[in-house]
Amino acid sequence: MSSYLYRLARFAYRRRRLVLGLWLVAAIAAIAIAQASGGKTNDTFSIPGTESQNAAAVLTAKLPAFSGGQTTIVFATQHGTGKVTDAADKAAIQSAMAGLKAVPQVSVVTTPFQSKLISPSGTIALGTVQWSAPAASVTDASLNAVKAAMAPVQAKGVQVEYNGSVYPGWRVTISETPELVGIVIAFIILMITFGAFAAAGMPILGAIVGVITTLMGITAVASVVTIASASTTVALMLGLSCGIDYGLFILSRHRTNLLNGMTPEESVPLAVGTAGSAVVFAGLTVMIALCGLTVVGIPFLSVMGLAAAASVAVALLIALTLVPALLGFAGMRVAKFTRLPLLGARAERTARRSAADPDSPAGARWARFVVRRRVPVLIGGIALLGALAIPALSVHLGLPGAGSDPASSTDRQAYDLTTEGFGAGFNGALLIVAQDVNRPAATSQMAAALTKLPDVATVTPVTTQNGISLIKVIPKSGPNDPVTATLVNTIRGDRAAIEGSTGAHILVGGTTASNIDVSAKLSGALPVFLIVVVGLAFILLTFAFRTILVPIKSILGFLLSMVAALGAQVAMFQWGWGQHIFGITPTETISFLPIIMLAIIFGLSSDYEVFVVSRIKEEYTRNGDGRRAVARGTGHSARVVTAAALIMFSIFVAFMFTSNPTIKAIGFSFAAGVFLDAFVVRLTLVPAVMAIIGSRIWYHPRWFARYVPDPDIEGQVLDERLAEGALARERTAVSR
Repeated sequence: MSSYLYRLARFAYRRRRLVLGLWLVAAIAAIAIAQASGGKTNDTFSIPGTESQNAAAVLTAKLPAFSGGQTTIVFATQHGTGKVTDAADKAAIQSAMAGLKAVPQVSVVTTPFQSKLISPSGTIALGTVQWSAPAASVTDASLNAVKAAMAPVQAKGVQVEYNGSVYPGWRVTISETPELVGIVIAFIILMITFGAFAAAGMPILGAIVGVITTLMGITAVASVVTIASASTTVALMLGLSCGIDYGLFILSRHRTNLLNGMTPEESVPLAVGTAGSAVVFAGLTVMIALCGLTVVGIPFLSVMGLAAAASVAVALLIALTLVPALLGFAGMRVAKFTRLPLLGARAERTARRSAADPDSPAGARWARFVVRRRVPVLIGGIALLGALAIPALSVHLGLPGAGSDPASSTDRQAYDLTTEGFGAGFNGALLIVAQDVNRPAATSQMAAALTKLPDVATVTPVTTQNGISLIKVIPKSGPNDPVTATLVNTIRGDRAAIEGSTGAHILVGGTTASNIDVSAKLSGALPVFLIVVVGLAFILLTFAFRTILVPIKSILGFLLSMVAALGAQVAMFQWGWGQHIFGITPTETISFLPIIMLAIIFGLSSDYEVFVVSRIKEEYTRNGDGRRAVARGTGHSARVVTAAALIMFSIFVAFMFTSNPTIKAIGFSFAAGVFLDAFVVRLTLVPAVMAIIGSRIWYHPRWFARYVPDPDIEGQVLDERLAEGALARERTAVSR
């Protein structure tokens, strides 16, 4: 592999104008196609084959007027200033609700006075709007028309807020601020690491080209495939961080070569041939983990994984082609110190030392300490991660709802007002879809049976048409309360008793039931996903390092960092320890977060594993001393791995400053996972374990060496071939 990468990089270096032009054309083409396609992401989470999805399909076929999304309009007056039932307010509400019937995509409008959903105090009332289109398909023009129709009510001093599966939903708006902050922080870290303006800019420039190309491609695909908005965020996070990191690893090796006296034309292909091999295996491991999301069988998660894998693939190609081309344009400037007074005196001294010495003295000291104190270090590291993992034992999965949104948002205010006036259950109604209803009394009979179930507040028959009855069940508990999930399972388990002698067949649907089904499906898919991804990565890492012990150690370390990061997330977001720090409301852990964390943290942990262990293997190949190789290899890789991890950590942290609680939780989890895995596992526990095992960690059977090809991840074969070529040229020159 190293020889192929060497030739690829040499081509990119020599034809750098062509390579740069091709990537710019690709980025411009992706932008043009995305703009022409008009693709948009959405946040509709559904799983084909679940009961809630089957209920939705029945409504679409038999009761299309009730098959779309729903908006709850909450009207509230201040206590002591009147009631919504006062003549003036009532007339304004009725008039405004009547006007909604003319709004496009609206199928059914129910006023609070028709449904009698008025709080005992008379200060809060609920109106409903049933849409003919799915929640994700309701246009902004229709939503704005609803707001415009409510303006006269607000002019009367009545507070109007909106909630439900449609308005405004929890549509994720991607802000450019986190990316910009992450890029600035990455540039500062690279300046401190390399001390050269050109060196700091190369990985960032390549990553930006890759991210633009990927995101525009995802937007274009969104015109024909349903893509969740969170997919764009995850792809952006990984595309930017992996793009910078992969370029950083190649740049670091190139810069070392230049400082050792090589010319740029000699150094660039050699850097890609050596460090590039580690980059390829690291990128492939990340992509395997992300593509593994397809085995879960959940469409939105599969698309999210494939989109993120595409961003990593583009980042990998950028590192192997565009970065060598850019290094060709930069020449020797990447090895020269650039003074930037804004860094400060201390940072400038660090940068100058970095420019003069490619290895990290601090990293070397740390590596020697870990090797010397390997047993206490191993015990202490495991104890730390174990303590952080304890909260993960109480994880409660669910999908985000209005109750977790910022207090200033309209859906959160609607949620709180509804809870105040009627109870939390009114925020998460269950829809019972009864088929084969042949007589009117059947609906009343089933409603009576549902009323007797525990945790049921009210049962309201909505309509009966075409042999289909729609019954609304309001739980006493909130939509994300475990008791509500128990009620859904109870209805499904007792369906025969509820149906009785009616001859009907019931299905439990609605947004709340759908969210419960999604969470259950995700929980069940987690073990399968873990086995598949870990198995494939084990094979890849075994092939890369030609030993079984290194992959086993890598996977065990990943599991420790994964559970510790999940525990930190539960403590901060579910237990509420970070309520004031992050400005959030304590809520359940997002149901798809553990699987996404498994995929991404496993992939990224393999990045650092490959970069650290490949340098250790290089040293072991040279000197054959296991512990000495651990100390030297870890010391050589410490600076660049630290810089890479801090860049990824900074980018993920930047996303925590958005207003969306889902993105905050994702950013925090990824940041915690990367930090713990890079610094506690890869730069501490891994060297400690390898120092304890010693040279035996590189053992493999003889048949393995015979039948499994050597990918030459450390570049030994490439060095030998280059040395032979240099010797042959020298002999030719002497003979002449």
